[in-house]
Amino acid sequence: MRKIFDANSIYEQIRLKKTFLCVGLDPDLNKMDPRYLKRKFPLFDFCRDIIHWTSDQAVAYKINVAFF
Repeated sequence: MRKIFDANSIYEQIRLKKTFLCVGLDPDLNKMDPRYLKRKFPLFDFCRDIIHWTSDQAVAYKINVAFF
């Protein structure tokens, strides 16, 4: 089973990417691009796209459960 948090892999990502960037996933349906609202899973699709677009820079992601 894969760990959700592994300090060694985060340290390695920080070293490789030379950043501490943590992206917050706080999708707000009222502020979201309307194209997402037409999808079956708008929150999932939005967060997946954010992760895809930032994965080469970010070393971590923080989910704000208040939005889910």
